[in-house]
Amino acid sequence: MDPLLTGEQAVLGAVLLDPRQLGGLDWLEPRDFYRPGHQALFAALRKLRAEGHPALSTEGAVPVAWLTDTLAEAGQQVRGLTASYLHTLVAACPRPAHAPLYGRMVLEGSIHRTIAEHAARLLAVAREDAWQHEVRGTTAHADVLAGVLDDLAKRWGTRPRATAPRTPLPAAGEPPAAAQAEDEQFLLSLLIHQNGAIGEVFDWLRPQDFAVPGHGQLYRCLGALHHRGEPIDPVTTLWEVQRRGLLAEGMLTEEQLGPVLRDGAAGSAEWLGEQLLRSSLTRAAAGAAQQIAAHADDRRLAPGQLIGHALHALGPLEEVRARWRTATSPPAPPPAAADQAARIQAALARSPVRPRTRASPTPVHRELDSTAGALVGAGFGLLSPQRRPGVG
Repeated sequence: MDPLLTGEQAVLGAVLLDPRQLGGLDWLEPRDFYRPGHQALFAALRKLRAEGHPALSTEGAVPVAWLTDTLAEAGQQVRGLTASYLHTLVAACPRPAHAPLYGRMVLEGSIHRTIAEHAARLLAVAREDAWQHEVRGTTAHADVLAGVLDDLAKRWGTRPRATAPRTPLPAAGEPPAAAQAEDEQFLLSLLIHQNGAIGEVFDWLRPQDFAVPGHGQLYRCLGALHHRGEPIDPVTTLWEVQRRGLLAEGMLTEEQLGPVLRDGAAGSAEWLGEQLLRSSLTRAAAGAAQQIAAHADDRRLAPGQLIGHALHALGPLEEVRARWRTATSPPAPPPAAADQAARIQAALARSPVRPRTRASPTPVHRELDSTAGALVGAGFGLLSPQRRPGVG
């Protein structure tokens, strides 16, 4: 016995028995039904209600026209619906007054199904982008999934808030490809042997971006040296690895460490870091999609819990996306001279201090100015403090 199928049949049977029950199901949509035939029947019932079917105002027994008109309208959308199936729907409804509760069952099943479908799409696109070394499709589908979760939360009547599951799911992931491990090893070797290379990636590349855990631990050692302002070379790196006990605890093997310390590399750390971060983004998207799909398959989760867990699973992906934007965004251009002049004028306009303006000369001032001019013309100069009579 399928509870979801029983709920869909019950809500349709309730409306067939009592057309007025449609007034309490305005929040339910045809796409919330799983079976295409049920979608067509509910769409037909809503259309007849919108057109003012006489059965909606009839007291007592429901006229047969309500059933026949519903069947005729739904038959235009799908084939195979018969009058006997309408009687099956009617028999599946124990209480027509419980139609809103049956409808919530249908909506709950729709929420689980919708989230699972979008998670499967995100997983497929993330894997495709990882193969093609792209991220645009992954980020676009992640935004779509986030928007769907927000819309479903509003329909269910809850706030879209990320909540961690009580029992965390095991980390989903796939073993890194050989090419991915080689790229990470090449980047680490470059960071060790090329002076100052780590400064190009330190602000946005994190240990968890490495697909090989041992490589991530080695990058953490390099980051610690850089943070303390200590030089990075094979000797200091090996000493930091020993201090952290990575070899003793088996978190890093000599097979992973030896080639990185021994073989030098040359190239652009920033470019290699961006390639690594791109792979980290698609990998995080695939992991989030797998976790969301696992939550959607758990029918014990109420819709509000499912939406909260799905938003929580998207959190690590959003963190990687933020660092991706930082790594790939061009530097902000310096302000133009015209913009600077405009800001200076605006600041002066807001300043309470106004530049002093020279007052218009009075008749006395004009007479003094003319006298001074006459004295200068006669050969008398103004006596400065340094040029006193009898001095020099």
